[in-house]
Amino acid sequence: MNWGAFEGLLSGVNKYSTAFGRIWLSVVFIFRLLVYLVAAEKVWSDDHKDFDCNTLQPGCTNVCFDHFFPVSHIRLWALQLILVTCPSLLVIMHVAYREAREQRLRETKGDNYRCLYPDPGKKRGGLWWTYLLSLIFKAGVDVVFLYIFFRFYKNYTLPRRVKCELPPCPNVVDCFISRPTEKNIFTVFMVVTTCICVVLNLIEATYLVGKRCHECQQAGGGDSRRHSHDTGADPAGTAGQLFQGADYRLHPAAIPLTAPSTLPKDEAGS
Repeated sequence: MNWGAFEGLLSGVNKYSTAFGRIWLSVVFIFRLLVYLVAAEKVWSDDHKDFDCNTLQPGCTNVCFDHFFPVSHIRLWALQLILVTCPSLLVIMHVAYREAREQRLRETKGDNYRCLYPDPGKKRGGLWWTYLLSLIFKAGVDVVFLYIFFRFYKNYTLPRRVKCELPPCPNVVDCFISRPTEKNIFTVFMVVTTCICVVLNLIEATYLVGKRCHECQQAGGGDSRRHSHDTGADPAGTAGQLFQGADYRLHPAAIPLTAPSTLPKDEAGS
């Protein structure tokens, strides 16, 4: 595996993520991917070889193993990690598309072109929707795989002994799973980290939606205040003029052009 390319890919995902997204990426990389590569594969490497049944009937052990292990934990986790990390790559591809479009426009129209994306990595417009849908997709994938594990392996645990009576077994036979305690520990660990990732994805999605709603609310309030200022409307109404402060000034149209004369009639006539 080319770890240099993988490190560059992770740095690109980390660059366009929020703080919650960086925490999610750390959990996936350290507590899921590295544990899977370093330890989990070795724990399940002997699951079929050391699955023993107390019978010498040919084919009975294989049939019972297939019944109790329809899909290996390792293969399910590998598929889960691939599906979970793919949406983050879509965000990077979307940013790369924006940058390529900006570059083509610059080459076509020169330096005096109108910039489409001042910051291609800023989560606005289509990129915001891509990022939000990626969070929902990642949380959905983890929830689906948690359900699959629960259906295949009740309570996410493996028993020490299982009873099998499937043909070609001659009767009810006892089969023993290799290292069930160690496998249960790793299974619970992966389930807990998956739940943490789901919670982080939901928190990040809520944060993005709440931040966007707050920005739209502020923009709408600023537009209404600007409109009332341009039209000269008094937000407080006519009755509010009685309670204006010391800085209130009467509109010039309301000031009389000539002041009434206060002199006596005889002096006014002269």
